[in-house]
Amino acid sequence: MSNWTYVIIPDIPPEYKARGGTIRVRGFIDSYELKQYNLLPMKDQRMFLPLNAAVRKKIGKKEGDYVHVVLFHDASPVVVPDEIWACLLDAPQAHQFFSSLSESNQKYYIEWIEGAKKIETKVERIQKAIERLENG
Repeated sequence: MSNWTYVIIPDIPPEYKARGGTIRVRGFIDSYELKQYNLLPMKDQRMFLPLNAAVRKKIGKKEGDYVHVVLFHDASPVVVPDEIWACLLDAPQAHQFFSSLSESNQKYYIEWIEGAKKIETKVERIQKAIERLENG
C-alpha cells in the first residue's frame, strides 16, 4: 500500500477556485470527518482530494475502493493548538513570523508537530519550529 492516494472531485464552481489553485474544504469521507483539507488542482481543471494511509486506515479502505464524499468550502481560520500557541507567545519573534506565514505554511508546522506519536517528540518538534521561526 502506498502512502498516498486521492479522490477526484470533478465539478467545482469557479467562485471557489482560489489563486494558487487550492481550495480548503471540510466534510466527510465515509464517516471520517475532514477538517481544513485542501483540494489540489489537476491539469484538466478538475480537483483532487489527497488521502494518506492514516485516513484510509481509519475508514477501512484501500486504494481503488469506493468512498462516499461530502465536502463544503471551509473559510475558517487555521486552528493553532493551545500548547503550540502558548510556546509561540513565549517567543515573540517566532510568533510574529508564524503569524506572517500563509495558512498552508502554518498548517504545515501544526501538522508536523501534531503528527508526533510521543510527547517527547512533540516537545522536540515545537522547539525546532520555534528555532526555525526565530531565524526566519
